[in-house]
Amino acid sequence: MTLDLPENETREADALDSIWSVVVHNDPVNLMSYVTMVFQRVLGFGREKAEHHMLEVHNLGRSVVWSGSREKAEFFVQQLHAHLLLATMEKAPQP
Repeated sequence: MTLDLPENETREADALDSIWSVVVHNDPVNLMSYVTMVFQRVLGFGREKAEHHMLEVHNLGRSVVWSGSREKAEFFVQQLHAHLLLATMEKAPQP
């Protein structure tokens, strides 16, 4: 009898070690100035960087605003939701 436990543990560890991206999506509700302020407050962006990402969301429908560990990505998504922005997280493409 063979147990698949080590392989399952490896898959879970790989998923946790993966790079995750936080994506903010366009919505018809929030003002551009508000989105800029939220990016500054939640993500610590300077005004220019916050405006760049806000315009990307506005013009392209989405912007990847942060990439890193899954735990921190989940935290940022929760914080963006608390400010009523539509945000998701997705696995970043592996090089």
